[in-house]
Amino acid sequence: MYKVKTLIIALIIVLFGNIETSAQDKKIKEWAIALHGGAGYYPKDAPAERTQAYMEALDEALAIGTEILESGGNAMDAVEATIQYLENNELFNAGRGAVFTAEGKNELDAAFMHGNTLNAGAITGVTTVKNPISLARKVMEESNHVFFASEGAEIFADQTNVERVDPLYFRVEEKYERWKRNNAGQGYNHNDSETENGWKMGTVGAVAVDSEGNIVAGTSTGGMTNKKFGRVGDVPIIGSGTYANDLVAVSATGWGERIMLNVSAHALAMHMQFTGSNVDEAMNYLVDDLLNPREAGFIAVDKYGNISMRTNTGSMFQAAADSEGFKKVAIWED
Repeated sequence: MYKVKTLIIALIIVLFGNIETSAQDKKIKEWAIALHGGAGYYPKDAPAERTQAYMEALDEALAIGTEILESGGNAMDAVEATIQYLENNELFNAGRGAVFTAEGKNELDAAFMHGNTLNAGAITGVTTVKNPISLARKVMEESNHVFFASEGAEIFADQTNVERVDPLYFRVEEKYERWKRNNAGQGYNHNDSETENGWKMGTVGAVAVDSEGNIVAGTSTGGMTNKKFGRVGDVPIIGSGTYANDLVAVSATGWGERIMLNVSAHALAMHMQFTGSNVDEAMNYLVDDLLNPREAGFIAVDKYGNISMRTNTGSMFQAAADSEGFKKVAIWED
């Protein structure tokens, strides 16, 4: 009798398990992608031309990643190409538009992670790599390590084919002059502001899932304005500003120290894994419960192609699309 009951219970589990899996399978999207270009407070009465420039840049970045995924391309290529575009755009605090350290330099960080394999690559403090996200991917794919720093990252870059530039390439003159004005006769400005219109904590990132189920996260940043010698933020710390597993991919933007202390990207993923919550529920827990107001913003995509994007700073430069026709390009939460 015991064996019969056991078999009946096992059969029920199998049947209901199959029903649940089938229901989930029907919801799977062929692909999905989300990106961010920094969080903070960007006022709605900012100059219209600047706001339009941001919106157009976000739309173009989204189009780049979408085209790759629509044509059956890999999520890794979509994430890398999307972030490369943002790194090359002076509007954002990454690559070409990086903010300045206390010494008036540009030091760049990036991370790249493939969730299905739990493999990752990260770099910090580079000064001659045009697209740090590409070097982070190289670390993941072409080295036995996960994280290279400063001089070591530059040496590793020497062994790859990533494009190199003179450090002055990153010195956007308008931003440099603004940095000098903001620091004239003042101490360190510890917020990550890079614009005279409100305040904006930089960093760019993208997350994507493709038709083969590859789920990928990438993040790139110029760091914190006036950061002191050797400061490392959340972006290259796997699990803090960048994380992906076989369930979800996450990229963060905001106050790096707070993101690190809460191991934020990993916290979202683990909340999903251990509570059974969906990506929106896990995002709400992270943004509303784990972090304090005005600290950060996040984008995430789960293995089914569900997208979640939220910030508690008032605004976040964001965009997303999926294979079912969803598209969003926005700056403000409402």
